[in-house]
Amino acid sequence: MTEKEKMLQGLGYDASDAELTADRKRARMLCHKFNNLEPDQREEATALLKELLQTEGDLYMEPSFRCDYGYNIKVGKNFYANFNCTILDVNTVTIGDNVMFAPNVQIYTATHPVEAAPRVAGVEMGYPITIGDNTWIGGGSIICPGVNIGRNVVIGAGSVVTKDIPDNAVAVGNPCRVIRIIEQDI
Repeated sequence: MTEKEKMLQGLGYDASDAELTADRKRARMLCHKFNNLEPDQREEATALLKELLQTEGDLYMEPSFRCDYGYNIKVGKNFYANFNCTILDVNTVTIGDNVMFAPNVQIYTATHPVEAAPRVAGVEMGYPITIGDNTWIGGGSIICPGVNIGRNVVIGAGSVVTKDIPDNAVAVGNPCRVIRIIEQDI
C-alpha cells in the first residue's frame, strides 16, 4: 500500500512521503493564491477553490483558508465559510448542502498515536468527518477526527465536537453535547 492509501484508510502513515509532500505543496500554493487575491476577484477565487476542492456547487469562502490537500474535501451546494477556516484533510471531509461556517472554524481529520514511540517516529493517522445538510458551525468551533454531524444541526460558538451529533440538534460546549432537538421544516 502507498502512504496515501494508508492515510485514506485511517492507518498509520508517513506524511514525509514524496507524493504526499508534493500534494501538500500544491494545496499550499493554491491556498496562498486564494488568500492573496484582491476582494473584488471573486471569479478567480471561485476558480481556485474549484481547482483545490471537490465541488460542483456554489461556494463562497472568505480568506484566509488553509488545508492539507484539498482533494479530500467534498463540498455540497451553497457552502459558505467565513474568515480563517482551517481543514486538515488527511482523510475525507464531506460537507453537505447549505452548510455555513462562522469565523475560525477548524476541521481536523488528522491525529497522532497516543503512544510516544510511534508519535516521535512520525506516524500520523486520520479519520473521516461528515457534516450534514443545512448545518451551521459556530465561530471558533473545532470538529475532531472521525466525527459525524447530522442534518439541520447548529453547533454553538467555541464548541469542541469530539463525538457524533444527531440530526436536528443544537449542540454546544467543550466537549460539545446536545442541549436540545429542534423541529425542522426542511
